[in-house]
Amino acid sequence: MKKLTAALIGAGDRGAHAYGPYAVSYPNELQFVAVCDPNEERSFRFAQTHRIAKERIYSSWEDIFEQPKLADIMVICTLDRLHFEPAIRALAKGYHVLLEKPMSPVPEECMKMAKAAEEHNRLLTVCHVLRYTPYWSAMKRVINEGKIGGIISIQLNENVGYLHMAHSFVRGNWNRSDVTSPMILQKSCHDMDILSWLIGEPCLRVSSFGSLNHFRKENAPKGSAAYCLDGCEVYHECPFYAPGFYLDEGRNWARKITEDTSREGIIEALKTGPYGKCVYQSDNNVVDHQVVNLEFKGGATAAFSLCGLTHNISRNIQVMGTKGEIRGDMETNCFMVYDFLTKEENEVHVHAPQSGHGGGDTALIRSFLHEVRHFQGHQGLTSARTSVESHLMAFAAEKSRLDNGKPVNLLEYKDQLLQSL
Repeated sequence: MKKLTAALIGAGDRGAHAYGPYAVSYPNELQFVAVCDPNEERSFRFAQTHRIAKERIYSSWEDIFEQPKLADIMVICTLDRLHFEPAIRALAKGYHVLLEKPMSPVPEECMKMAKAAEEHNRLLTVCHVLRYTPYWSAMKRVINEGKIGGIISIQLNENVGYLHMAHSFVRGNWNRSDVTSPMILQKSCHDMDILSWLIGEPCLRVSSFGSLNHFRKENAPKGSAAYCLDGCEVYHECPFYAPGFYLDEGRNWARKITEDTSREGIIEALKTGPYGKCVYQSDNNVVDHQVVNLEFKGGATAAFSLCGLTHNISRNIQVMGTKGEIRGDMETNCFMVYDFLTKEENEVHVHAPQSGHGGGDTALIRSFLHEVRHFQGHQGLTSARTSVESHLMAFAAEKSRLDNGKPVNLLEYKDQLLQSL
């Protein structure tokens, strides 16, 4: 087996902790030989872990493309709005590209990236990791085997989790759609992709409703402060009290807010950084709940619900077919298959490895490396061309939401975008 080499742009949480560890666990398969991140400490820590030469540490993505081609693969894990240019440059330089989702918050850029991958005859795989999990793979297999007949409708709920909501979408990197992406794209392009994959037909129409209802300044309780550690008088009544989270049950999240994860380092970060802000007095604007209705070719429908105010982080689903139905919760790693004719109910259990996203992170890397080794011009399971379709579903949902729920004809929407390219 040929060992492949990779360069990483963006040594944050996804790059360093979701995809980077594969090279440590399987050094015979993958080796990182270059890293780029504007945060010098992150870059050097990643370089030290992967034994990357000092001269192959870069502070800006532009610098890395001034060099000759450094590796077989470019892994791009920058923030959403910094995906397009590095991806285009990497494809043109001959890299196979693994791109963190979402592809881009600009629909035209998504389409251009897919086209560039085909023009340069390179892989551009988007990190829709759920398709690679044992859980969703098993469900897809049951559907393909015809055990519930043809799909009539799907109900899918994404429970974001109230603390994850506060961390990522109120205080954190994805709290503003104008800076990063709308929440339906950033968080739930996974779900649009899963719905599209399970149904196996193009989406035709989309409508959506949702808003930022709770995490607003007018909902700040009397006695609260701009920062949790700035004299808040009601902290003992607040489930979003930052020190209570990052110094206790969310201690493993502390590495996301500061390089110094000692108690003193965390407290200092909460005094001055965005993660110590009151959730009712931040500058966030993304929704905290949203529903999406979708119609697919052939008549199947789907109802998707996203909510940030749930007690856990989970996805549960009901797939209704002509011969039976599936009910499942990803967190349990099992789902029930019910047969209308025999009235039999069978439980499908899957083994989910401990790696992120129910084993999806590791399985994605393994699949991508296999595709690179055996590449003959064919794109992979979550190619850019495939991912564009589910991204457009998310873009259409946000367009509908902002237009008071007016349905969006996806074929017309796509034609309009193509004409603007």
